[in-house]
Amino acid sequence: EHVSFTYPETGIEALKDVSFHVPAGHTLAITGHTGCGKTTIAELIGRLHDATTGRVLIDGVPIGRYDLTALRRQLGYVPQDVFLFSDSITNNIGFSLDRPAEEMRRIQDAAIVANVHDNIVGFANGYDTLLGERGITLSGGQKQRVSIARAVVREPRILVFDDPLSAVDTATEAAILGALDKVMEGRTTVIISHRISAVQRADRILVLEQGRIAEEGTHAELLAKGGLYTKLHEEQLLEEQDFTDRA
Repeated sequence: EHVSFTYPETGIEALKDVSFHVPAGHTLAITGHTGCGKTTIAELIGRLHDATTGRVLIDGVPIGRYDLTALRRQLGYVPQDVFLFSDSITNNIGFSLDRPAEEMRRIQDAAIVANVHDNIVGFANGYDTLLGERGITLSGGQKQRVSIARAVVREPRILVFDDPLSAVDTATEAAILGALDKVMEGRTTVIISHRISAVQRADRILVLEQGRIAEEGTHAELLAKGGLYTKLHEEQLLEEQDFTDRA
């Protein structure tokens, strides 16, 4: 509700009077050019920061009233920059669980949803494969999918995906989005991405520009407006065509 946010270290106002509502169990997508404020919204939902002015509410309750640990246990968050531990794949996916080694079914189910299970079982040591300095190095797409598995393993009520598909190709992106449809059922989901292909299936889409909501609607409604969303869509179609021509 009327949220503005200024980063205290820099004085940069990232969000300006932003208001939106996501009904429980629905999917909201947020798109726009780099630097428009998309990631800041994700950070406010997870309380990495608190709004400078305005309110963030969950189930009508100001977010600051919730116990921080309890809030984050109900939040599955996938950031842009994935951090994986120098540890087994099992522990990387299941580190939020009390006893990862004893909950392999949940870990494997999460990996299947994230479309990374087949990659993992293809390694010589499967889920015991070590990552990091003394283990194998995953591709960018594999890292993102392990991060997605990590986010969904606890079966959270709220999912926040902050541009998690930026490192994967379009075929892998489509496979992940298709798999996530099942996980997103009954959960409130916020998908943040600059890629139209990642946001177009959402129940509602916000288009940010310089920290403000410039447009909102469904994919079809926004294309019909012929505004900023349409321009973003056309730019990406041209980029894909250029890549195809060069390939």
